[in-house]
Amino acid sequence: MNCYNGEKYLKEAIESVYAQTYRNWEIIFWDNASTDNSKRIAISFDSKLHYFLGERTITLGAARNKALSKCN
Repeated sequence: MNCYNGEKYLKEAIESVYAQTYRNWEIIFWDNASTDNSKRIAISFDSKLHYFLGERTITLGAARNKALSKCN
């Protein structure tokens, strides 16, 4: 899940993943250097969500590739 200043809908988006009946998943959360409360929201979830913070804002494709490199 890539995010840049997405706090308005972020909790709802993450909760929609947690609500699924399929349980073998993880969220790789790539924060693209947000300046809002995205980090606070993301880290409020359990260890199935793995939070990573980019040093600076990059393009969406590059951010996806960074997140993919963190997948198990």
